[in-house]
Amino acid sequence: MEKFDLIATAAFGLEGVVARELEWLGAEGITTENGRVRFKGDFYTVARANLWLRTADRVLILLAEGKAATFEELFQLTLAVPFEELMGQDACFPVTGKSVKSTLFSVPDCQAIVKKAAVERMKKHYGLEWFPETGARYKLEVSILNDIASITLDTSGAGLHKRGYRAVTGKAPIKETLAAGMILVSRWKKDRALIDPFCGTGTIPIEAAMIARNIAPGLRRQFDFEKWKCFDGNIILRARNEAEAAVDRDVKLKIYGSDIDYFAIRQAMDNAVKAGVGDDIAFQKLDFRAVSSSYKYGFMITNPPYGERLMEDREVRELYAAMGAHFKNFPTWSFYVITSHDGFEKDLGRRADKKRKLYNGMLKCDLYQFYGPRPPRPAETAENSEKSEKR
Repeated sequence: MEKFDLIATAAFGLEGVVARELEWLGAEGITTENGRVRFKGDFYTVARANLWLRTADRVLILLAEGKAATFEELFQLTLAVPFEELMGQDACFPVTGKSVKSTLFSVPDCQAIVKKAAVERMKKHYGLEWFPETGARYKLEVSILNDIASITLDTSGAGLHKRGYRAVTGKAPIKETLAAGMILVSRWKKDRALIDPFCGTGTIPIEAAMIARNIAPGLRRQFDFEKWKCFDGNIILRARNEAEAAVDRDVKLKIYGSDIDYFAIRQAMDNAVKAGVGDDIAFQKLDFRAVSSSYKYGFMITNPPYGERLMEDREVRELYAAMGAHFKNFPTWSFYVITSHDGFEKDLGRRADKKRKLYNGMLKCDLYQFYGPRPPRPAETAENSEKSEKR
């Protein structure tokens, strides 16, 4: 099977997590750049990446890359791409674009040049002057940075954050990919308790349950590449069957979500059912100050209000101070909180052990990480029990 140069795009701050996911999938030639991770693979790799990547935005095939300081250079770079090997004569091939710090700064003009070159290549192969574009979609993108152009083909279609379970979002939603990224960064294990006290419509608890059950996030959706003339449908069938067989149907989870918004909780319950984890999460309408747990060494992973859209600054600062006070009721727990509020640590009354810059949509945030103590190892527990009995 033909090998491709592939790109998994990602929100800034999640590139390392995406690279780790690709390593788990057995991808080759993994290199990390700002906003994307390069790797190599065939169509089976493409299928598995789309099915399994939890934190990437899209999976692209790199068709061409080279210097393009003039329209002629961009035209010739595109014209060299063997589009006829990928696309049928009825293919729909829209072109999107972006240009940063480059001589060719007009994005619409760059898109037009790429479209013209692709049409000319197709004309030569099919002997046609006009293409109806009524068939499968092959979304092309021209991206130019410092006069180096990349021509890519989007295999995903809708962004990979669209898992298919979230029909309605809350007032300040977090993307599924970012929620999964927070969980993977935390290194939460499925035998530990997890609580989201500001769960909204349930994205963080649902993503945690899907990770724990090893449910491929793209298992219940379709991708653009499945309709391509160059793609063997048996490949995605095989990949889906393998993903179905990999689901852990026996694990028992301790995942909890709460929020003060009754309607958000109702929607969270519906979303969990659609995601196939309805029995794995306990949702409850509850003020975060009333959240409690008898479990030790758990994880609290949450996306509280920032003050950007929902609350005034004073209210947010009071909220964070109350969070800091309430966290003291969980002395063995670890806490992972994302917010764009610069004074979060001061208001919380505690310095984070680590911070990680992430983007929630276009909003620059920090993921504040507070590490709890490590749970005792089984041998240590047995030794302490033995000492207690001797006393």
